[in-house]
Amino acid sequence: MQILIPPNKLAARVAELSDELRETYGDQPLTVLGVMTGSLVLMADLIRHLEMPLKVGVMQARSYRGTATSAGELALNLDMMPSVANQDVLVVDDIFDTGRTLDRVLTSIQANGARSVRSLVLLSKPDRHEVDLQPDFTGFTIPNQFVVGYGLDYQDLYRNLPFVAVLEEHEIAAHA
Repeated sequence: MQILIPPNKLAARVAELSDELRETYGDQPLTVLGVMTGSLVLMADLIRHLEMPLKVGVMQARSYRGTATSAGELALNLDMMPSVANQDVLVVDDIFDTGRTLDRVLTSIQANGARSVRSLVLLSKPDRHEVDLQPDFTGFTIPNQFVVGYGLDYQDLYRNLPFVAVLEEHEIAAHA
């Protein structure tokens, strides 16, 4: 695999994103919702930098199954999410690929009565975008390559890597 974003660049960008969030929300309470499972590493690092009162929760949105490296039908589960009624909500996701997942998640959160809804993604692949929506906060813009690490996986492997890397064809084939 080829390292695309090393640990020091990830840490620096998460600190910068935290500064942007503090500028946006100030000391106001915030509900941070992570889209499982890919966002968990980012969300953990991010919330350790934030000092405003936080509620933290998760939701599940899944469009990749098994050995797939392209998205299929989206399944959304909000059962693990705390109430967002009258809350300022930040949805944290790992990657903005086509944008369909984030678009549906944000629509669902708004429909549950959130006062405001913003989004933060670690990675964005502009060549793949299929919706008009843009994340409010983006860590890095990357080329259209299949990446793993820092929460992103291939067949539930590689989430633990402290960097973001491009998974090479022979590595994909080895786990197919």
